Amino acid sequence: MSGYSGREGIDDWKGEEFDMIKNERIRIYPASQEQMEKCIDSETDEELKKAYSEMLEGCLAHHEEWDWYAMWMIEKMDGTHIGDFCFKGIGAGHNPEIGYGILDEFQGQGYATEAVKLALKWAFEHPQVLAVEAESDPDNAASQRVLEKCGFLATGAIGEEGPRFIVYKGANRPVDDCSAPTGVERRNNKQ
Repeated sequence: MSGYSGREGIDDWKGEEFDMIKNERIRIYPASQEQMEKCIDSETDEELKKAYSEMLEGCLAHHEEWDWYAMWMIEKMDGTHIGDFCFKGIGAGHNPEIGYGILDEFQGQGYATEAVKLALKWAFEHPQVLAVEAESDPDNAASQRVLEKCGFLATGAIGEEGPRFIVYKGANRPVDDCSAPTGVERRNNKQ
C-alpha cells in the first residue's frame, strides 16, 4: 500500500460528480486523476506503482467508465485514508474483477470486508453486472476470508495472482451482507 494519504486534492476536485458510498464506519469513492497521479508519484513499491499507473491509463482510455478503472479511496468517516481498491475495468462479456488493500495499521478491523461489501453493492446496481470476480494470493488467508465473508466462492481456477473467486448478483451471498451502505451520494466535486 502506498504512503499516499488520499485526501490531497479532494477539496480541489473539479469537473464531474462522483459516487461516494458509505456505511457507519467508512466511505469509498473513485479517485480523481490528480489523486491517482499523486499516489503514483508517492508509491515506493514498483509493483503497486505499475498497477496504479495501469489504472490511470484505463481511466484515461475509458473516461466514460472512469469508476470501473479508477483507484477507489477507502476512508474512515473522519477522512483518514485506510486503503484502496479497484475493479480492474469492465468489458462486454467479462465480469469486473475487484482488487483491494488496507494499510497495515488498519488491517484486522473489518475494513476490507466493509469496503468490498460497499463495492459489491455499487457494482450490482449496474444491470450489466451479473457477477464480480477476484483473485487472492494463495498465502493470504485473511484476504480469502474477506472474500468468503462477502459471498465469494472459489472457482477452482488459478489466476495470475492465485486462486480465483466469484460472487453472483443475489445468488450466493446473504442479502443482509450487502445492505451495509447507508447510501450512495452524488457529490459535486467542487464541494
